[in-house]
Amino acid sequence: MTLLDDFLVRATLAGLGLVLAAAPLGCFVVWRRMAYFGDATAHAAILGVALALAFDTSVFGGVLVVSLLMAFTVSSLSNRGYAMDTLLGVLAHSALAFGLVAVSFLHGVRVDLMAYLFGDILAVGVPNLAVIWGGAALVLGLLWWRWSALLTATLNPDLAFAAGIDPRREQLVLTLALALVVAVAIKVVGVLLIAAMLIVPAATARPFATTPERMALAAIVIGALAVIGGLQASLEWDTPTGPSIVCLAAILFTVSSVAQALFGRSRP
Repeated sequence: MTLLDDFLVRATLAGLGLVLAAAPLGCFVVWRRMAYFGDATAHAAILGVALALAFDTSVFGGVLVVSLLMAFTVSSLSNRGYAMDTLLGVLAHSALAFGLVAVSFLHGVRVDLMAYLFGDILAVGVPNLAVIWGGAALVLGLLWWRWSALLTATLNPDLAFAAGIDPRREQLVLTLALALVVAVAIKVVGVLLIAAMLIVPAATARPFATTPERMALAAIVIGALAVIGGLQASLEWDTPTGPSIVCLAAILFTVSSVAQALFGRSRP
Protein backbone atom coordinates (compact mmCIF):
# COMPACT_ATOMS: atom_id res chain seq x y z
CA MET A 1 0.00 0.00 0.00
CA THR A 2 1.37 3.41 -0.97
CA LEU A 3 0.63 6.86 0.38
CA LEU A 4 -1.48 7.71 -2.69
CA ASP A 5 -3.82 4.79 -1.96
CA ASP A 6 -5.41 6.92 0.78
CA PHE A 7 -8.27 8.93 -0.74
CA LEU A 8 -7.80 11.73 1.79
CA VAL A 9 -4.14 12.14 0.82
CA ARG A 10 -5.11 12.30 -2.86
CA ALA A 11 -7.84 14.84 -2.10
CA THR A 12 -5.41 17.01 -0.09
CA LEU A 13 -2.77 16.90 -2.82
CA ALA A 14 -5.40 17.77 -5.44
CA GLY A 15 -6.60 20.76 -3.43
CA LEU A 16 -3.06 22.00 -2.80
CA GLY A 17 -2.23 21.66 -6.49
CA LEU A 18 -5.26 23.77 -7.36
CA VAL A 19 -4.32 26.41 -4.78
CA LEU A 20 -0.78 26.74 -6.14
CA ALA A 21 -2.22 27.74 -9.52
CA ALA A 22 -5.38 29.57 -8.51
CA ALA A 23 -4.08 31.76 -5.65
CA PRO A 24 -1.40 33.79 -7.52
CA LEU A 25 -3.60 33.98 -10.61
CA GLY A 26 -6.45 35.15 -8.39
CA CYS A 27 -4.31 38.10 -7.30
CA PHE A 28 -4.31 39.37 -10.89
CA VAL A 29 -8.05 38.72 -11.11
CA VAL A 30 -8.55 40.90 -8.00
CA TRP A 31 -6.14 43.62 -9.12
CA ARG A 32 -7.73 43.83 -12.57
CA ARG A 33 -11.30 43.51 -11.20
CA MET A 34 -11.90 40.49 -13.43
CA ALA A 35 -14.08 38.47 -11.05
CA TYR A 36 -16.91 38.11 -13.57
CA PHE A 37 -14.39 37.20 -16.25
CA GLY A 38 -13.35 34.15 -14.23
CA ASP A 39 -16.99 33.32 -13.57
CA ALA A 40 -17.89 33.39 -17.27
CA THR A 41 -14.94 31.18 -18.17
CA ALA A 42 -15.86 28.71 -15.43
CA HIS A 43 -19.50 28.52 -16.50
CA ALA A 44 -18.44 27.70 -20.05
CA ALA A 45 -16.76 24.57 -18.70
CA ILE A 46 -20.08 22.69 -18.53
CA LEU A 47 -20.48 23.12 -22.28
CA GLY A 48 -16.95 21.71 -22.65
CA VAL A 49 -17.92 18.70 -20.55
CA ALA A 50 -21.00 18.06 -22.72
CA LEU A 51 -19.03 18.30 -25.97
CA ALA A 52 -16.25 16.06 -24.65
CA LEU A 53 -18.74 13.38 -23.64
CA ALA A 54 -20.65 13.68 -26.92
CA PHE A 55 -17.49 13.14 -28.99
CA ASP A 56 -15.98 10.64 -26.53
CA THR A 57 -12.84 12.70 -25.91
CA SER A 58 -10.98 13.90 -22.83
CA VAL A 59 -13.11 16.02 -20.49
CA PHE A 60 -10.02 18.02 -19.55
CA GLY A 61 -9.35 18.79 -23.22
CA GLY A 62 -12.97 19.73 -23.91
CA VAL A 63 -13.14 22.04 -20.90
CA LEU A 64 -9.82 23.65 -21.80
CA VAL A 65 -10.84 24.34 -25.41
CA VAL A 66 -14.25 25.80 -24.52
CA SER A 67 -12.82 27.86 -21.64
CA LEU A 68 -10.21 29.31 -24.00
CA LEU A 69 -12.88 30.12 -26.59
CA MET A 70 -15.01 31.84 -23.95
CA ALA A 71 -12.06 33.82 -22.61
CA PHE A 72 -10.99 34.94 -26.10
CA THR A 73 -14.59 35.86 -26.95
CA VAL A 74 -14.87 38.05 -23.87
CA SER A 75 -11.50 39.68 -24.58
CA SER A 76 -12.49 40.41 -28.19
CA LEU A 77 -15.98 41.76 -27.51
CA SER A 78 -14.85 43.92 -24.58
CA ASN A 79 -12.82 46.02 -27.02
CA ARG A 80 -15.84 46.76 -29.22
CA GLY A 81 -17.86 49.06 -26.98
CA TYR A 82 -19.82 46.48 -24.97
CA ALA A 83 -20.25 47.20 -21.27
CA MET A 84 -18.11 44.58 -19.51
CA ASP A 85 -20.54 43.71 -16.71
CA THR A 86 -23.44 43.27 -19.14
CA LEU A 87 -21.35 41.26 -21.59
CA LEU A 88 -20.03 38.92 -18.90
CA GLY A 89 -23.47 38.45 -17.40
CA VAL A 90 -24.95 37.45 -20.76
CA LEU A 91 -22.08 35.12 -21.71
CA ALA A 92 -21.71 33.47 -18.29
CA HIS A 93 -25.35 32.49 -17.88
CA SER A 94 -25.81 31.64 -21.56
CA ALA A 95 -22.79 29.31 -21.55
CA LEU A 96 -24.03 27.53 -18.43
CA ALA A 97 -27.55 27.16 -19.85
CA PHE A 98 -26.33 25.85 -23.22
CA GLY A 99 -24.05 23.40 -21.41
CA LEU A 100 -26.86 22.04 -19.26
CA VAL A 101 -29.17 21.71 -22.28
CA ALA A 102 -26.42 19.96 -24.25
CA VAL A 103 -25.94 17.46 -21.41
CA SER A 104 -29.66 16.61 -21.55
CA PHE A 105 -29.24 15.44 -25.17
CA LEU A 106 -26.60 12.86 -24.23
CA HIS A 107 -28.27 9.44 -24.34
CA GLY A 108 -26.56 6.37 -22.97
CA VAL A 109 -23.98 8.48 -21.15
CA ARG A 110 -24.08 8.72 -17.38
CA VAL A 111 -23.33 12.28 -16.33
CA ASP A 112 -23.04 13.30 -12.67
CA LEU A 113 -23.85 16.99 -12.99
CA MET A 114 -23.42 17.57 -9.26
CA ALA A 115 -19.80 16.45 -9.49
CA TYR A 116 -19.10 18.92 -12.31
CA LEU A 117 -21.06 21.75 -10.72
CA PHE A 118 -19.76 21.39 -7.15
CA GLY A 119 -16.71 19.16 -7.52
CA ASP A 120 -15.88 15.66 -6.30
CA ILE A 121 -12.46 16.04 -4.72
CA LEU A 122 -12.75 12.83 -2.68
CA ALA A 123 -12.96 10.81 -5.92
CA VAL A 124 -9.72 12.19 -7.36
CA GLY A 125 -7.44 9.44 -8.65
CA VAL A 126 -3.74 9.31 -9.44
CA PRO A 127 -4.28 10.25 -13.14
CA ASN A 128 -6.34 13.25 -11.99
CA LEU A 129 -3.48 14.26 -9.69
CA ALA A 130 -1.07 14.18 -12.62
CA VAL A 131 -3.38 16.47 -14.61
CA ILE A 132 -3.92 18.86 -11.70
CA TRP A 133 -0.24 19.21 -10.78
CA GLY A 134 0.78 19.35 -14.44
CA GLY A 135 -1.69 22.18 -15.05
CA ALA A 136 -0.58 23.95 -11.87
CA ALA A 137 3.07 23.72 -12.98
CA LEU A 138 2.19 25.23 -16.37
CA VAL A 139 0.28 28.11 -14.79
CA LEU A 140 3.04 28.81 -12.26
CA GLY A 141 5.67 28.69 -14.99
CA LEU A 142 3.64 31.08 -17.12
CA LEU A 143 3.18 33.53 -14.24
CA TRP A 144 6.86 33.29 -13.23
CA TRP A 145 7.93 34.00 -16.81
CA ARG A 146 5.57 36.96 -17.32
CA TRP A 147 5.30 38.23 -13.71
CA SER A 148 7.01 41.61 -14.21
CA ALA A 149 5.26 42.33 -17.51
CA LEU A 150 1.87 41.25 -16.15
CA LEU A 151 2.31 43.40 -13.07
CA THR A 152 3.33 46.47 -15.08
CA ALA A 153 0.43 46.04 -17.52
CA THR A 154 -1.96 45.60 -14.59
CA LEU A 155 -0.80 48.65 -12.61
CA ASN A 156 -0.34 51.11 -15.49
CA PRO A 157 -1.02 50.24 -19.15
CA ASP A 158 0.57 53.53 -20.30
CA LEU A 159 3.76 52.71 -18.44
CA ALA A 160 3.67 49.24 -19.97
CA PHE A 161 3.49 50.72 -23.47
CA ALA A 162 6.43 53.02 -22.65
CA ALA A 163 8.42 49.99 -21.48
CA GLY A 164 7.70 48.09 -24.70
CA ILE A 165 5.08 45.81 -23.13
CA ASP A 166 1.84 45.16 -24.98
CA PRO A 167 -1.02 45.06 -22.38
CA ARG A 168 -3.21 43.10 -24.81
CA ARG A 169 -0.59 40.37 -25.03
CA GLU A 170 -0.42 40.17 -21.25
CA GLN A 171 -4.21 39.95 -21.18
CA LEU A 172 -3.97 36.91 -23.46
CA VAL A 173 -1.41 35.34 -21.10
CA LEU A 174 -3.87 35.75 -18.22
CA THR A 175 -6.63 34.34 -20.42
CA LEU A 176 -4.60 31.20 -21.14
CA ALA A 177 -3.68 30.75 -17.46
CA LEU A 178 -7.31 31.23 -16.40
CA ALA A 179 -8.53 28.60 -18.89
CA LEU A 180 -5.92 26.15 -17.57
CA VAL A 181 -7.02 26.70 -13.98
CA VAL A 182 -10.68 26.17 -14.91
CA ALA A 183 -9.86 22.91 -16.69
CA VAL A 184 -7.81 21.73 -13.72
CA ALA A 185 -10.26 22.84 -11.02
CA ILE A 186 -13.49 21.39 -12.39
CA LYS A 187 -12.76 18.01 -10.82
CA VAL A 188 -11.81 19.51 -7.46
CA VAL A 189 -14.34 22.22 -6.61
CA GLY A 190 -16.64 22.23 -9.64
CA VAL A 191 -17.75 24.94 -12.02
CA LEU A 192 -19.78 27.04 -9.58
CA LEU A 193 -16.99 27.27 -7.00
CA ILE A 194 -13.93 27.84 -9.22
CA ALA A 195 -14.35 31.61 -9.19
CA ALA A 196 -14.51 31.54 -5.39
CA MET A 197 -11.16 29.75 -5.13
CA LEU A 198 -9.66 32.29 -7.50
CA ILE A 199 -10.96 35.36 -5.71
CA VAL A 200 -11.46 34.63 -1.99
CA PRO A 201 -7.88 33.69 -0.96
CA ALA A 202 -6.46 36.65 -2.90
CA ALA A 203 -9.03 39.05 -1.43
CA THR A 204 -8.30 37.70 2.06
CA ALA A 205 -4.56 38.31 1.66
CA ARG A 206 -4.86 41.76 0.10
CA PRO A 207 -5.32 43.98 3.20
CA PHE A 208 -2.14 42.72 4.86
CA ALA A 209 0.25 42.36 1.91
CA THR A 210 2.98 44.97 1.48
CA THR A 211 4.10 43.79 -1.98
CA PRO A 212 2.44 41.91 -4.86
CA GLU A 213 4.73 38.92 -4.29
CA ARG A 214 3.81 38.71 -0.61
CA MET A 215 0.14 38.91 -1.49
CA ALA A 216 0.53 35.97 -3.89
CA LEU A 217 2.37 33.90 -1.26
CA ALA A 218 -0.18 34.81 1.44
CA ALA A 219 -3.03 33.83 -0.91
CA ILE A 220 -1.40 30.42 -1.42
CA VAL A 221 -1.12 29.89 2.35
CA ILE A 222 -4.74 30.97 2.92
CA GLY A 223 -5.96 28.72 0.10
CA ALA A 224 -4.00 25.78 1.54
CA LEU A 225 -5.54 26.36 4.98
CA ALA A 226 -9.01 26.44 3.40
CA VAL A 227 -8.37 23.16 1.56
CA ILE A 228 -7.00 21.28 4.57
CA GLY A 229 -9.55 22.71 7.01
CA GLY A 230 -12.44 22.22 4.58
CA LEU A 231 -11.54 18.57 4.04
CA GLN A 232 -11.38 17.95 7.78
CA ALA A 233 -14.69 19.74 8.36
CA SER A 234 -16.32 17.74 5.56
CA LEU A 235 -15.19 14.44 7.11
CA GLU A 236 -16.17 15.54 10.61
CA TRP A 237 -19.66 16.85 9.81
CA ASP A 238 -20.42 14.93 6.59
CA THR A 239 -20.85 18.08 4.49
CA PRO A 240 -20.15 18.54 0.74
CA THR A 241 -16.39 18.83 0.41
CA GLY A 242 -16.03 21.50 -2.31
CA PRO A 243 -18.51 23.90 -0.69
CA SER A 244 -16.92 23.22 2.73
CA ILE A 245 -13.54 24.36 1.38
CA VAL A 246 -15.05 27.56 -0.01
CA CYS A 247 -17.00 28.18 3.21
CA LEU A 248 -13.79 28.06 5.24
CA ALA A 249 -12.12 30.40 2.75
CA ALA A 250 -15.07 32.78 3.19
CA ILE A 251 -14.69 32.59 7.00
CA LEU A 252 -11.01 33.47 6.67
CA PHE A 253 -12.00 36.42 4.46
CA THR A 254 -14.45 37.60 7.12
CA VAL A 255 -11.76 37.36 9.82
CA SER A 256 -9.39 39.30 7.56
CA SER A 257 -11.99 42.01 6.96
CA VAL A 258 -12.76 42.34 10.67
CA ALA A 259 -9.05 42.54 11.51
CA GLN A 260 -8.59 45.21 8.85
CA ALA A 261 -11.47 47.23 10.30
CA LEU A 262 -10.14 46.92 13.85
CA PHE A 263 -6.47 47.59 13.19
CA GLY A 264 -6.79 49.77 10.10
CA ARG A 265 -4.13 47.96 8.09
CA SER A 266 -5.37 48.50 4.58
CA ARG A 267 -3.18 48.29 1.49
CA PRO A 268 -3.97 49.97 -1.85
